[in-house]
Amino acid sequence: MPLNAKAVYSRANADYAPFASRRSTVHSTKGIVSCSQPLAAAAGHRILSQGGNAADAAVAVAAALNMTEPCSTGIGGDMFCLFYNVKTKKVHALNGSGRYPGNATLEKVRKDLGLAPGAPGDIPMLSALSVTTPGAAAGWVDTIEKFGSGKLSLEQILQPAIELGEEGFPVSELTSKSWHNAENDIRNASPNFREMLKKDESAKDGVRAPGPGEIMKNPTLAKTFRALAAEGKKGFYQGRIAEAIVKVLQDQGAYMSLEDLAYHAETGTQEVDAISLKFTGQDVIPKSTPGTDGEANQGVEVWEHPPNGQGIVALMALGIMEELEKSGKIPKFTEAQHNSAEYLHAVIESLRIAFADAAWWVTDPDVEKVPSQGLLDRAYLAERAKLFTAERATDIIDHGSPAHNHCDTVYFAVTDSEGNGISFINSNYAGFGSSIIPAGCGFTLQNRGANFSLQEGHPNVLAPRKRPYHTIIPALITNVADGSLHSVYGVMGGFMQPQGHVQVLLNMLAFGYHPQAALDAPRICIAAPTDQSADGTIWVEEGISDAAIEGLRGLGHKVEVVTGWKRGNFGRGQIIRSYYDDGKLVYAAGSDPRGDGMAFPLL
Repeated sequence: MPLNAKAVYSRANADYAPFASRRSTVHSTKGIVSCSQPLAAAAGHRILSQGGNAADAAVAVAAALNMTEPCSTGIGGDMFCLFYNVKTKKVHALNGSGRYPGNATLEKVRKDLGLAPGAPGDIPMLSALSVTTPGAAAGWVDTIEKFGSGKLSLEQILQPAIELGEEGFPVSELTSKSWHNAENDIRNASPNFREMLKKDESAKDGVRAPGPGEIMKNPTLAKTFRALAAEGKKGFYQGRIAEAIVKVLQDQGAYMSLEDLAYHAETGTQEVDAISLKFTGQDVIPKSTPGTDGEANQGVEVWEHPPNGQGIVALMALGIMEELEKSGKIPKFTEAQHNSAEYLHAVIESLRIAFADAAWWVTDPDVEKVPSQGLLDRAYLAERAKLFTAERATDIIDHGSPAHNHCDTVYFAVTDSEGNGISFINSNYAGFGSSIIPAGCGFTLQNRGANFSLQEGHPNVLAPRKRPYHTIIPALITNVADGSLHSVYGVMGGFMQPQGHVQVLLNMLAFGYHPQAALDAPRICIAAPTDQSADGTIWVEEGISDAAIEGLRGLGHKVEVVTGWKRGNFGRGQIIRSYYDDGKLVYAAGSDPRGDGMAFPLL
């Protein structure tokens, strides 16, 4: 090996962003893949180049991200997507989230955790009890079957990821950092930790987390993908892989069974109706261009995946801000007021009100009644907006009850040459999820079950074959005038996601930022939005002015300024904006600088 092989990363502890940098918005008339890892973007680009459509490319990206960024996503997790069909101008939603084991009960789990009757408690994030059935594998297959071009086989679509695993790939910077941070969790989670660490004879147990720029191979995950490609859902939810999942979990006291996996393969992925909110606040109509057919602009319709995802938080917050504007409690913000204390206060408080409702109401709608339409009813949003006070931060906010008013979450974006768009999100939940690796499979299992409530009477209480509150949410925007695609966008990162959706959308529509600038702009994050016992800390990203920070503190907000590597708290987003010029369809895309990724145009 040459002596200078690692000179490109000769500093062991590099700065998060040692120098100011910028990215330009990326344009194409043929299609774009925008995601958090360049090799995964290249995988999607290859599929588009081979004649696949946006849905085909999205699955290729999801698989390649599992290989190259396993600290964020994987086939052991869940997926959701929104697909815009250009021919019908309809938005389709697919719920690929898994359920809790069928022979588990609240009483059993509380007993396993040593919780006394009535005592509060949660499922630990790294416990085998936190693992729900992996929904991603079935979701990938169903995405291709429902929305794909029909021109490429599943094997062709997964081939780029398979090659990355078998031949090896250089690890990206932020991914390497996350891998190192999770190394001890991976080691401690199961006896199969070697499968997802780099071979190094000088390291403990002969393995370690890979460094930036180092080659990492994962042939066992490639073998898993080959099984899925050859046999479809059966290759994952039955046979060797299914048996390995059940064994590693039951060895640690969890309840997953082969029947749970077979059940999901048969019924798990669910096509559902997307939820939406028409938004005309903050002068978005006069600030926007006419519709694609030259019609007068009528505002936008913002689409989110319905519960058990938390996308409804973003829609509610936008609706509450629109009601605040109508009542004169907040102004039409000017360009100079972007990220001012007054503007950020309105965003924070609207989100806090929305999260208060979501923390109670968002759960599995197949098990509990979730009043999605009631929560988005304009009269209900106007009533909830009355909780806002311009002069100070509010105290703890309880959830509302729309039923009493007689009303009933890695993210990436892909567009293709036809005009289709897909908003796709795939996640392990927290980092590597539970960090538990089924033997010979090369992936970790998610820990989404940690989001269940363990309190009787709560809509999101743990129950057999139930899906928990989900943080991952894809988003999409259409033009009201003609139903054309406006943008495919999203921001990943736990409970940051709906907060990012609101801020990025307003950056584009209210303040006129192009897609890359909308992602570049510093953000705020309510640190623990669903925890009523939390102290209400607001994380503020470096780059927001001192005047705004002091203004928020003056309003009673507890503010913590976040810098360096911790800026990952503000999520990583992707945007592909769609418009027409000179009679041609044009895409304009941005990729979040808080991630390793890029927007990759098709020529």
